[in-house]
Amino acid sequence: MPVIATVGSINMDLVVRAPRFAAPGETLTGSAFLTVPGGKGANQSVAAQRIGAQVALIARVGDDAFGRAMRQGLEQEGLDVRHVATTPGTPTGVALITVDDQGENTIIVVPGANGALQASDVDQARDVIARADVLMLQLEIPVPVVTQAIGVARESGVTVVLNAAPAQALQADLLSGVDYLIVNATEAAVAAGLPPDTAFEEAAGVLRARGAGAVVVTLGAAGAVLVGDGPALSVPAFDVDVVDTTAAGDAFAGAFAVAIAEGASPADALQLGTAAGALAVTTVGAQPSLPTRAAVDALRNRRV
Repeated sequence: MPVIATVGSINMDLVVRAPRFAAPGETLTGSAFLTVPGGKGANQSVAAQRIGAQVALIARVGDDAFGRAMRQGLEQEGLDVRHVATTPGTPTGVALITVDDQGENTIIVVPGANGALQASDVDQARDVIARADVLMLQLEIPVPVVTQAIGVARESGVTVVLNAAPAQALQADLLSGVDYLIVNATEAAVAAGLPPDTAFEEAAGVLRARGAGAVVVTLGAAGAVLVGDGPALSVPAFDVDVVDTTAAGDAFAGAFAVAIAEGASPADALQLGTAAGALAVTTVGAQPSLPTRAAVDALRNRRV
């Protein structure tokens, strides 16, 4: 079983279903409200665990009911949560999510305890990172913590997978330690410091020139592309009914990281990630939508 360490965020998602997104100053009547475990770090960790890895999570929660519930849920998934610290006097991170009738979403994240994660938390978990096959990272925690974790991984020869979301500009000192940078088309442009509508091929070229080993671009209904040393690799999307796109990117990242940890080819990792992301959009909520390996393999076999 491959071993993955994640340094990342834990949020409780507060999800509202509505016919459409509200305009400024407008009040809409929603059809449902859900409280769902989320946060990109936790989501990707659960995704990887369900796909077939043993995952250790380095993170922080608040000393509140959400924090206790999140820790319990992650333990029940089988994750190693010894390095999930509780931050006194600070709420657990939350995400306020609206999902419309087309399955699209808008998200506002309040970091809470995620913003209290420090480089010292990474240092205390050095042995966990050093024993991993892959280190997974996202950008819902302070960037200095991400940089510290990358440094620890590089010292131990651990492969680094960074999902650069939420989108922000990234510099060479961070990118040079990343083996696989996962972004959507908009995130690729923003990470490269280019206009959001820049073609992903151009953005990927800039990011690789700054040191990223390979750039993986998720394209929704158009599949996914990996831009590396050789010709670009691409895989088509799977045809599924879209219910809720929340955590589709997290499902992709978690599955992709597991495939890389297993020694799969980049093309196979792309396909596994794309299948996981496709299944995630067929179910409401973040972690409830993350598929098992059996479900992902069944979808892939339908294409063969």
